[in-house]
Amino acid sequence: MMSQPVFVAGAGIISAIGNNVAECLNALENNRAGIGAMHHFNSLHKERLPVAEVKLSNDELATITGLPNTKSRTALLSLVAAKEALADAGIPNLSALRTGFISANSVGGMDKTEGFFTDFFADNSKGKLRNVVHHECGSVTELVADQLGIKDYITTISTACSSSANAIFFGARLIKNDVLDVVVAGGVDALTKFTLNGFNTLMILDEQLCQPFDENRRGLNLGEGAGYIVLVSEKVAARLAKKPTVTLSGYCNANDAFHQTASSPEGTGSFLAMSGALKKSGLQPSDIDYINLHGTGTQNNDIAEGTAIKRLFDPQYPKMSSTKAFTGHTLGASGGIEAVFAVLSLQHGIIYPNLRWQTPMKELPFIPVTTFIKNTPVKHVLSNSFGFGGNCSSLIFSKV
Repeated sequence: MMSQPVFVAGAGIISAIGNNVAECLNALENNRAGIGAMHHFNSLHKERLPVAEVKLSNDELATITGLPNTKSRTALLSLVAAKEALADAGIPNLSALRTGFISANSVGGMDKTEGFFTDFFADNSKGKLRNVVHHECGSVTELVADQLGIKDYITTISTACSSSANAIFFGARLIKNDVLDVVVAGGVDALTKFTLNGFNTLMILDEQLCQPFDENRRGLNLGEGAGYIVLVSEKVAARLAKKPTVTLSGYCNANDAFHQTASSPEGTGSFLAMSGALKKSGLQPSDIDYINLHGTGTQNNDIAEGTAIKRLFDPQYPKMSSTKAFTGHTLGASGGIEAVFAVLSLQHGIIYPNLRWQTPMKELPFIPVTTFIKNTPVKHVLSNSFGFGGNCSSLIFSKV
């Protein structure tokens, strides 16, 4: 059981359904998904594959952040959300505290690199080298940390789709072990040709709008965005004008080592991550009020996650839904974005709908929530993030 509590003092987000927390919350309440035709992102699959794009151009993001528009879209998105999270936390004299930035991503500055090689392959005397210098994942984190003025601890986590969930609980561990006082933790990813083409090659992209946890699901829609929460120690929380009402009460990472891209049919990794997070929190399955499902909409992932939930929670199932039906699957950002949604669920007593759900999965004895629920008691939320390579992570957020 976790001893010293780690509090969530602030949250920030940018996604296909909104450029900040308030806009995203409004979209969730009003069933406005952000998935549609490509606008800023250019691909040969433009007419065939829907994506969940952030609605701002790089020029607009640069104006908001103060970064040049020559920087990677990944860095621009990251800075928007991280700035909002810190502003929301309202921590006075932050520079006097031991502060860290733990940011996850899986594409780094690949969007700019792809532009470089388009020119370079046509003529090897062409191509701007500034487009490749921030290619690797850690470079994006360092760019954003510099803008935030964070210098004490900076690191990047890249474990596929569980990346930012792992960033969050690594941040919590640093606070619990008295290494840091404050951590901005979460993740970011931008749409790139590499990831879209890669998932297309795996034949798990949906040419229609995705239907997570539906019997007739066809695959996922890729998305982009960033989500961060500000974690603080009990000592820092006590000094804040706006007292935090949410803690990160449990977390666990597990790996079923089943396949490079597929989850084990029995959901072994999913089960180990969820049960481990419960054990860390000291909670029972019956204590969980809502599960934010990983819920990508693929055949393999949803049955694996559902089988693990059946094994762990049967016969008493909490309410559950996949918010990827709103935001698309944002890969390395998904755990951070959904952590923000989990915190909002606790703060406002709300549960999100699983959009476009129609038909129960025949293997599962439960169904997701299909309407936005307000004014409901929510004390403990389980948020799942399961990645390629069997890397599975679960977080539990609890109301104080």
